[in-house]
Parts: sequence; structure tokens; C-alpha cells
Amino acid sequence: MSRKDAAGYHHPEPTHLALAEPAVNVRPRWILSIVLVNVGINAAFFGPIQVLLGQQAAHFSEADKEGILALVTGAGAAMSLVANPLFGTFSDRTVSRFGRRVPWVFIGALLGMAGLLGLAGAPTVAAMALLWCLVQLGCNGALAATTAAIPDQVPVRQRGSIGGLASMGTVVGILVGAAIAAAVAGNFPLGYVICAVALGAGMIPYLFLSNDHVLDPADRPPFTWVSFAKGFWISPRLYPDFGWAWITRFLVNVGNHLVTLYLLFFLSDAVGYENPEMGVLILTGMYSILTLVTAVIGGRWTDRVGRRKPFVIASSAIIASAALILAFFPTWPGALAGAAVLGIGYGVYLAVDFALLTQVLPSAASRGKDMGVINVANSLPQVIAPIIAWPLVTILGGYVTLYVVAAVIGLLGAVFVVKIKGVD
Repeated sequence: MSRKDAAGYHHPEPTHLALAEPAVNVRPRWILSIVLVNVGINAAFFGPIQVLLGQQAAHFSEADKEGILALVTGAGAAMSLVANPLFGTFSDRTVSRFGRRVPWVFIGALLGMAGLLGLAGAPTVAAMALLWCLVQLGCNGALAATTAAIPDQVPVRQRGSIGGLASMGTVVGILVGAAIAAAVAGNFPLGYVICAVALGAGMIPYLFLSNDHVLDPADRPPFTWVSFAKGFWISPRLYPDFGWAWITRFLVNVGNHLVTLYLLFFLSDAVGYENPEMGVLILTGMYSILTLVTAVIGGRWTDRVGRRKPFVIASSAIIASAALILAFFPTWPGALAGAAVLGIGYGVYLAVDFALLTQVLPSAASRGKDMGVINVANSLPQVIAPIIAWPLVTILGGYVTLYVVAAVIGLLGAVFVVKIKGVD
């Protein structure tokens, strides 16, 4: 059975509060807690990814820095593939008096902080890779739990707006991470410590303001290892909209990671920018401001018109055009233009595609696991992108080839959006 709200969205009939389709708009303080936890998690991710890991790779070997960075980021991303659905599944089944999601946000943040502090003194490349895996395990675990909280508590009619604001937290976190990396001026151990502090500070408000619903033990299904393992496979035949939405997000994120992975080296080696660390901060700042604006505007706009797909298609095409600008104009003005176009497209994409994804989830009882599987489409590109990028940059034509390939892959993501039938 289902019912339709005033905006024309269908909802299943509610069962227990933790599993019911939310109907009441969330309050500003809840939104603030989601924004801040996203700031902390993404500062912990992107300060290292954008600059600190690259500096540490160059510290170990200037000649092999690209290969070291690809190894470390690829290993960490592989860990995130496990962490997202695993923590999401655990949170779905948690009957703690603190709620389903809060305990895993707390545990994940602690693991991430421990990994960042360890990276500050990593003695070898192997230790660096293992500690970055720990950061990815913890931060992706926390991300899986907080991501699931949105379909838990936000009604469909508000999800574009909340997706935009959550994306704002993501982008501010990216900017904070870049600012930390630039401020420490090559002192990457100090940068890791500050990223750990940012992660902990962002988590604290969510612990007290999350209003996390407590799951009734009677609503938790019996556990078997077979059902646990099978639960991670969501059949695209049974849930085709979920499958196409996953593929779309995966392809767009592969393209985006190809653009950003070697940005530090692109500025130093192709553009010849004198201070590439500061250049990353400037580009990230421009990209972030435009992403913030377009995420909020795009999220509200899509809620108002009640449509998602046209926004996702248009924003994916804009993201691809940013990669082409970098490919054919490898200059500082070209980099500025590419960052601006990327920010315009990615802001709309983050807000609207997230809202679309929450509308194709198979079950209210497995939102954490299902959003964790969706988050694999964010994490897997971090594994794939270094594998693709390294030979393109070092053997097959350099940065022109890299960014053209990124544009083509991103455009394929836009094409597959039209296959989704259950969302306009």
C-alpha cells in the first residue's frame, strides 16, 4: 500500500518510526549537524587526497611520486568499497538507545582520526598505505551512517534542498582540507593532525543533534551469514532504476576523480605554476564557491519543479566540458576557467543526483546498506581512476589524453540517466 503527499510523491504506509517514510520537514539544527559532519569527513578525505598524500609520496621518492600516490589512494579506495556497505548494514541492524546511525558515526570518526594521526609519522610507503586504509575505513563508515540518516528523516519533497545543503558541507570540507594543506606549507605531518581535529570537531554536533530514531528489536530481521552476504547484491533486474542510478553516479565520479587526482602535479608539470600547493587552494576555492551556490539553488529548484533527471543530465554534461577545458588549455587561465565550470556543474549534480538516488532505494529496512552500496559508486572510482590515470599521464599522451578520457566517461553517465523510469 502507498499514499501520495501534496507534492504528488508516493510513500509506503509507515510501520515503526525508524522504518517509516518520513513526513515531517527536518529542523534547521538537524540540517546544521548534517552539514558539519560532512565538513569534517570531507576535510579528512580531501586535505590528504588533494595535497598531503602527494607531498608525502614525493618525500619518499620524487621520481616515483605518481606511482606511490596511485598505490596509496587506490588501496584506500579499495578499503572504502568494503566500509560503506558494511557499516551501512551494521547501522541498519543497530538497536542502541542512541539510535541506529549515531554509534557508527562515532566509531568511524575515531578510526579516521587514529589513521590521520598515524600518517603524520608513517615511516614507510607500506605504513602510509595501511594508515590511509584505516582513514578510509573510518571516514567511509561514518559517511555511510550519516548518508542513510537523510532518507531516514527527510521527506521526499525536501530532499533536493537537504541534498544541496549536505553537498554544501561536502564542498566546504573539501575547501577546508585544501586550506589546511596550503596553510601548513609542506609540513604534511602537521596537516594530518589538523585534519584529524577537523574530523572530530565536525562529528560532535551530530552526536547531540541527530534525533536518530531507535530501532525496535522486533523490526530487526533474523541474522544469517548467507542473508548478510546476499544483501550486498541488489539485482538490477529486480530494481533497474537503482542499477541505472548506480551506474550513472559511478561514471560521473570516475570522470571527476580523473580530473582532480593529479591536479597538484598538473599545475607543477603541465601548467608550470610556481606555487602548485597555493594553486590547488585557489582552484579549489573558486570551484567550492560556485559549487556551494549551485548546489543550494539546484536542490531547491528540483524540489520546486518535482523533476530530477533533466538536472542530472545537464550537470553531467557541464562537468565533462570542464575536463575538456583543462585538456586543451593547460594554462593558469585555462585552469581557472575549468575550475569555475566544474563548480557550476558539480554543485547541481551533487544536490539533485542525491535526491534522485534516495527515491530508488529498494527498502526502508535496508537504507543504510543500500546507501552504502550507492556510496561504492563514489568510492570505486577512487580505485579505478589511479589505474586509468597513471598510464594515460606517463605513457599515453599526458594530461590532454587524461582529461579527454575523463570528459567521455562523464558524458556516458549523463546518457544512462534516461534509463531511469521511476523518477522524472
